[in-house]
Amino acid sequence: GNQIGAAFWQTISGEHGLDSNGVYNGTSELQLERMSVYFNEASGNKYVPRAVLVDLEPGTMDAVRAGPFGQLFRPDNFVFGQSGAGNNWAKGHYTEGAELVDQVLDVVRREAEGCDCLQGFQITHSLGGGTGAGMGTLLISKIREEFPDRMMATFSVVPSPKVSDTVVEPYNATLSVHQLVENSDET
Repeated sequence: GNQIGAAFWQTISGEHGLDSNGVYNGTSELQLERMSVYFNEASGNKYVPRAVLVDLEPGTMDAVRAGPFGQLFRPDNFVFGQSGAGNNWAKGHYTEGAELVDQVLDVVRREAEGCDCLQGFQITHSLGGGTGAGMGTLLISKIREEFPDRMMATFSVVPSPKVSDTVVEPYNATLSVHQLVENSDET
């Protein structure tokens, strides 16, 4: 989920003429026209993504931060645990994820309050592991509770037997489907 999210921000930054530090180097007024859809303007003519990056272990976060666009994100918007979910949907949804979800919601609220006209939320997550599937669906349901009239779109990576890492991926995905049907508008 975070790897796809990082690729999304790299692409959207390029489309808007932003470099890896969030500085506008574009050539078209059209690029600036809808900048506020995905970015907040910060000091020094920098643009910062309206993004919250979440994981139950720091590994992927460290990789995103060390990546080509890692300096683009607000450091406060990286929310992560230390233990991981061990590819276990229940740990992501009921234990490890449940302990972290309020901290994530605080960051989501802060980002939402900074919007002039909040339309909705886009979530990228994997359905194969414990964090994206278990905690991801918990977070989606909590956001839906708090923002019931806003659009919820998910970009969910579904496991495949051809590239599957672990034997429990189909179970994690199956446990997630009900939550996605209940709480998202587009999946």
